[in-house]
Amino acid sequence: MAGVRVVSLVPSLTEAVAVSAPGALVGATEWCSHPEDLDVVRVGGTKNPDVRRIIGLAPDLVIANEEENRAPDLAALRSAGLQVLVTEVRDLPDAFRELTRVLAACGAGRPGWLEEAESVWGQLPPPGARLRTVIPIWRRPWMVLGRDTFAGDLLRRLGVDNAYATHAERYPRVTVDELRAVDPDVVILPDEPYRFTREDGPEEFTAPTALVSGRHLTWYGPSLAEAPAVLGSALRAACR
Repeated sequence: MAGVRVVSLVPSLTEAVAVSAPGALVGATEWCSHPEDLDVVRVGGTKNPDVRRIIGLAPDLVIANEEENRAPDLAALRSAGLQVLVTEVRDLPDAFRELTRVLAACGAGRPGWLEEAESVWGQLPPPGARLRTVIPIWRRPWMVLGRDTFAGDLLRRLGVDNAYATHAERYPRVTVDELRAVDPDVVILPDEPYRFTREDGPEEFTAPTALVSGRHLTWYGPSLAEAPAVLGSALRAACR
C-alpha cells in the first residue's frame, strides 16, 4: 500500500503512524503533540475536526477511535467517500491488536517499538503488595476512571487496583468527598485530559498522590514500551 495518505484523529495513533510509516500522515488534530516535530496539516480537535479540511486533503484513510471521536463526524467523512478505520480499545491486548491493524492499513511493517512493548509488558515481574487507587481525570466536576478502561488495565498489570473498576459507568462523576471516603493507598493524577500539577489536585487529598504522564497512562503507541518503567517510578516515588 505504497504512498497511502493518512489523516489521524487520535493522538496516540498519530505518533504510532508517524514513527512507523514516515511520510504517510498528511493531517492530524491540534492535540497530536507527538512526535514533537510533526509537520502536517492540522484539522481541528478530536471532538470538533474540520471535516471540510480533511476531505480537501484527499486521504486514502482516516483513523479514528470510537471513544475519542464523535460518530456524526465519522459519518460525514464516510458520506464524502473517505475510508474511516475506527479503533476500539479497552485493555492492553486490544491496544496491541488495534495497533497492528492500523499500521498494516497504513502500509507499515511491524515496527520494533511494538515488538518491544509486547515483550516488556509480557515479562513484567509479579507485583508485590497491591495498591488501591482512584484515578481522577477531570476537575470541576470531578471525574474518575471507572470500568473497562485501557489505563485501568495498565495499572492492574502494575499491581494497582482501581477502586471504581466495577462502577456502572466508565467515567463516573464523583465528589471529592466521595474520593476521600474511598481511603485509597495512592491517588493517581495524570497530566491529561485535565492537567493535574503539584499545585492543582494533590491538596485535596491526605493520601499520597502520584503525578503521572498521561501519555504513558492513556496512549497506545510507542510510549507503551517505556510505560511500565515511567509509571512504576512515579508510583514508587509517591508511596515511599
